[in-house]
Amino acid sequence: YGIPQIIISDNGTSFKNEEVRELCNKFKISHHTASLYYPQANGQAEATNKTLKAILLKTVKENKRDWHLKLYPALWAHRTSIRTPTGATPFSLVFGSEAVLPLEVEIPSLRISLQGILDEDAYREARLSQLESLDEARLDAEQRHRVYADRMCRQYNKKVYERDIYEGDLVL
Repeated sequence: YGIPQIIISDNGTSFKNEEVRELCNKFKISHHTASLYYPQANGQAEATNKTLKAILLKTVKENKRDWHLKLYPALWAHRTSIRTPTGATPFSLVFGSEAVLPLEVEIPSLRISLQGILDEDAYREARLSQLESLDEARLDAEQRHRVYADRMCRQYNKKVYERDIYEGDLVL
């Protein structure tokens, strides 16, 4: 995965301390914080947290204190679900192939069975081919995301209408 170039966090004490500062300095990481009174500024993290919270609320029923036991399955579900904006799973955009589902280990799917047939060189070739096409898949996902964002923007703007406000008008 490598070392990040930038970390954006909230203003929590777990991120604003000497240890984190030293770590960022050592690895030349630029640390930024989201606005104190506007956590939405860190939009992607907030959106992911909202999704994970929704998954956890559905899976943690009896004892809410056991949420940490359901966190890894929730993360797995989040990472292996196709996103509408990109048309791909986050997992596939990182690794270049879809995740092997736990069920596929016990009951081998066609994909898993084919891996067993290939010799080491053929498997290496197939995997390298997958990784070479990864950049193209990421570009496709980026393009799909752009089109999706434009469509959402147009949809939102349909509901917005311009109102002229003049001096002396009452406004709420």
